[in-house]
Amino acid sequence: MDLRTGVRAVAIDRDTRQVELAGGERVGYDALLLATGATPRRLAVPGADLDGVLGLRTLPDSDRIAAALVDGSHLVVVGAGWIGLEVAAAARRRGVTVTVVERSELPLLRVLGPGIARVFADLHRDHGVTFRLGAVVQAFRGDGRVSAVLLGDGTELPADAVVAGVGVDPNVALAEQAGLTVDNGVVVDRALRSSDPRIYAAGDIANAYHPLYDTHLRVEHWATALHSGPAAAQSMLGAEVVYDRLPYFYTDQYDLGMEYTGYAPPGRYDTVVVRGDVAEREFVAFWTTGGRVMAGMNVNVWDTTPQIEALIRSNKPVDLARLADPDIALDDLTPIESQPFAAGRSNRS
Repeated sequence: MDLRTGVRAVAIDRDTRQVELAGGERVGYDALLLATGATPRRLAVPGADLDGVLGLRTLPDSDRIAAALVDGSHLVVVGAGWIGLEVAAAARRRGVTVTVVERSELPLLRVLGPGIARVFADLHRDHGVTFRLGAVVQAFRGDGRVSAVLLGDGTELPADAVVAGVGVDPNVALAEQAGLTVDNGVVVDRALRSSDPRIYAAGDIANAYHPLYDTHLRVEHWATALHSGPAAAQSMLGAEVVYDRLPYFYTDQYDLGMEYTGYAPPGRYDTVVVRGDVAEREFVAFWTTGGRVMAGMNVNVWDTTPQIEALIRSNKPVDLARLADPDIALDDLTPIESQPFAAGRSNRS
């Protein structure tokens, strides 16, 4: 194995099957894996380059944010997605005054829908977070360092620091230069092959065809990189690979722990079924269409991820009344036997 660190690839020559490096050297390949990841989006507003306007992607980013979370300071979080809410929770635990600015009517609205999104809105409000919903950032103000955030309605929020959690862009420049099919990432098939059968993609940049959902998915979570990389390697070595792991992510915020399995964006489900106690934040929610479970989320309820995955993989309708009944074991609703789902967390206290 030849490991090169601190070296940047600048071009791919598909005709000669070579990768050009920044110094001009060319390295040949029989099969090539693109795993170039993603870059956090920056807000294109005045003042975005001020000190104290931070993003979160790397360990040094985390260190900078941690240093800014000083008891009694003011933090503005832009974006009420998973990154933004996790930062807000960490900041509140350190005694920081937190305001979250979000374009949508609720945090996590697109991912969870209004009913479940309110659980997270209420959770953060209960811990002292202020939301500015339906709001946009017009500018950051400060003399060298950020001191305020100006919203579109003219409101000015004091800010000793800002964390922008407004998504990431896949790093597809190499793929585009090489003429590969790119659409919200590098488009790959179920074996993680791109439009060039000798070039593969894994991790954040792979917009991979998922046979269960019959669509392409690009999942921004470390579990995707953890599992799609080895799958791509097997595929590159000639194995018959079908990468069909279900999307999975989790979060811990205050005393709430959650795992989400599956894929259910707006328009792909018709009913959300809940079993358990939403008010006490101990429940399991299921996003269903025609009685089939598309995704499930367990909140402060553990050891359910394999059963949720089995319900999704069965692709068969279940009785929604029984699904909502916590006295009926999920195993009794599972039409087919599940395979273990290694990314899940179990035995949580």
